[in-house]
Order: sequence, then C-alpha cells, then structure tokens
Amino acid sequence: MSKSKSTYSCNECGGQTLKWQGQCPHCQAWNTLVEIISEKAASRFTLVAETGEVQNLGELEAGEEQRYSTGMAEFDRVLGGGLVHGSVVLLGGDPGIGKSTLLLQALCHMSGSAPGALSALGVLYVSGEESARQVALRAQRLALDAKAVHLLPEIRLERIQGILLERKPGVVVVDSIQTIYSDALQSAPGSVAQVRECAAQLTRLAKASGIAIVLVGHVTKEGALAGPRVLEHMVDTVLYFEGDTHSSFRLVRAVKNRFGAVNELGVFAMGEKGLREVSNPSALFLSHHGGQVPGSCIMVTQEGTRPLLVEIQALVDEAHAPNARRLSVGLEQNRLAMLLAVLHRHAGIACFDQDVFVNAVGGVKVTEPGADLAVLLAIVSSFRNKPLPHKMVVFGEVGLAGEVRPVQRGQERLREAAKLGFVQAIVPRGNKPRQPFPGLEIIAVERVEDAVAGIR
Repeated sequence: MSKSKSTYSCNECGGQTLKWQGQCPHCQAWNTLVEIISEKAASRFTLVAETGEVQNLGELEAGEEQRYSTGMAEFDRVLGGGLVHGSVVLLGGDPGIGKSTLLLQALCHMSGSAPGALSALGVLYVSGEESARQVALRAQRLALDAKAVHLLPEIRLERIQGILLERKPGVVVVDSIQTIYSDALQSAPGSVAQVRECAAQLTRLAKASGIAIVLVGHVTKEGALAGPRVLEHMVDTVLYFEGDTHSSFRLVRAVKNRFGAVNELGVFAMGEKGLREVSNPSALFLSHHGGQVPGSCIMVTQEGTRPLLVEIQALVDEAHAPNARRLSVGLEQNRLAMLLAVLHRHAGIACFDQDVFVNAVGGVKVTEPGADLAVLLAIVSSFRNKPLPHKMVVFGEVGLAGEVRPVQRGQERLREAAKLGFVQAIVPRGNKPRQPFPGLEIIAVERVEDAVAGIR
C-alpha cells in the first residue's frame, strides 16, 4: 500500500503547493494554506460522463427556464422569480440567523402541503448537521405542515447521490455542504478538497438530472463563505443571509445570479412562527421622529430592481482631540473622507476640527454612490443645527470637482418616493423627469454648493 502524500491548498484561490508557506504563491494571501491528503488520480470518481458535441449557437432554441415558486415572494424576488430547474444555489450566513428555517418553510410550500402551493413537488431535505428528530421539532415549533417533505439525515456523498438518482426529487436542500464527505477522498469533512469535490459532484448531478439543489454554506468571521473561492464559481446563484442578532429583521441578498438580477434584496422578519415577509421594506429603514431633527436626510437607494428609502443620520460635534474622528456605519469610510474634502473645497464648509459620525438607519449597508448627496446634506444639517424640510428625499452622486452626477433608475426612485407620500425631492439635473410627478416638487441641482445653499 502506497503512503499518502500531503500537499497544501489555499482556502482563497484553491491553489496547491508541496510545502507550507505563510503566503500563498498563487494569490498572495497570508495564512490561507491548509494541509490536505494528495489523492490518486484513479480515486477520482465521475458521476456523469463528459460527453458533448459541437453545436451551432444560432440553431439552438432557448426557451424560458422552468421555475419553482418557493411560496415566499421576497425569496422568489432574490432568486429572480423562483428556483430554476437544474440550478444550484449557495446560501450563506452566520450561525443561527435562520437559513435552515427559511429553507424548511420554502420546502413545505413547494411540496404542496402548505396553503397556497401551486402544485405538489417532490422535495428532499438532506440534513448533515441535525438529526431527524431535531428537524421534526423545528417543523413542529414553526407549525409547518411537513407531511410531504422527505428527510435524509446523511453526510456521505455516495449515499446522497444514490438516493437522488433513485427518487429524482424536484428540489433538494443540502444542509450543509461543509458536513458532506466523499469516500474517494481521505481528507476530513469541511476541508478544502472535500468541499470542492462534493460541490462539484452535486453540481454535475443537478445539471444532468434537472434537480434544483440548494447548498447551505458556513461563513467565516469576516462574513465570506467558508471554503475555497472556487465554490462560488461552481454554483449558479450565491445568496447571503444577513441580519443583526439583536434585531428581528433579516436580509437575503443576491451577489451572483445567472438567472436574475444581482444585488437583489429580500426582507424578512423573524417571529415565533418563523420568517415572514416584509411588505414595505422602506418602513424598516426610516426613523419615526416626533418632529424635525437636524442631521437627518432621507435618500432613495436602489437594491437590484427595488428602490428603498433609507434614512441617513449625521452627527457633527466639536472635536476634543488633536485628530478629528470620522466614523460611518453602513456606508463606506473612505468615501466619507472624500465627501468632507469636497464639502470644504467647493461649499466652503470646513469640518477639520469637527467629529463626524454618519449612520444608515436599520442596519442596511449602502454601497452605491447615489448616497453621496444625502450624506452631505445630513452633515450640513447637523453642522448648522437646522433640520431639512419635512417629507423630502435626496439622491445623487458627488464628484471631486463638486458636480452632482445622475444615477441609474432615477424615475423609479422618484416614483417610489411619491408613492410613500413625499412631497419634495433634490435630484441631479440629469435625473430631472420630463413630465412632472403629481404632488412631488423636484429640485434639480448641478453642483454641491447649489444643494447646500438652502440650508442656512
């Protein structure tokens, strides 16, 4: 019997090297090399024969993909309309945030046992972390009718593949991919080699048999999906389940989707009976003040195809240290420093001796540059201790030359603001609509100094 040989694989890029090093020679990441057992070429199993033929792309007939509704409109929105026939979805999130709860609720609806289900669909829940009794207790606690949901407590890949080929369910949930192992590999479950190989084999099975597979993935302390980076490239859709442990609200965000829009957002609220959809997400990110307060500005951000109203709060206070503090929560820190420099250079408002704190209400993360103008107006409002007009929304990107640039989907943002009862909007001149919105006064600005001129 030949002796097993050890190699080292990178958790970030999947590259391999014969010797351990502090830095990966492929992606230059530090402390990412882990020891694995080098496998023989003969031990690599193949589930689906790699056969194909050259075809003319123009002669292929591409129809609409068959989709399975999850019974939750917010979840379907993030997926692009539902689970696609033969697709592979990777759902990641912090421990205890509700990944298993969300998927169990979706399976109960798709099986035809939940009220409002369109049709009965064969579904299978593969549990690698919990026993059958634990899953049953959760379904009972959530008051779910899971009579048509089939459960398989198994972590051996070959056994799971055999069951899937035998029963051929429509949708399969694997909870989680880090617990599955293959007999063909000698490394432990959760290692880079096991996660990569098990995910690859399940992906091949999904494409060959048309089974829609949802893989639950663990995340690292930095919030990224654990395992090799190639795992995200294998699957069709990557979803992140976000939320604060001290809050009941949960966000499902799509960062990759071959069958829908990326950066789509679904909003849920965790209750005693599981996750429920939030019909008006904008209400979550708006504070309810008794009156007008300085430093508060409402902006309209775009999350995928959905416009959301988010309150931006700023606090400007005199600095009592040699270096003034700059702190942002939910917004990019470096962009805040840039906006303060633009505010000083082009609007004549100096904050070098002031502590500046900026926060996006509700725990939402705003990454688009369309929040620039709202951040500046909130800072000026707090600095001058003057509230902004009531029922006013703001959006626009600010450039280093002081210009206010237009943002995408301006008409949809204004339409959402008008629907929620706002009466005034400060927008870039490039986003000014040709036709006026009933009940909404639109103020178009070209430069930063024009936007802050009204705050005196």
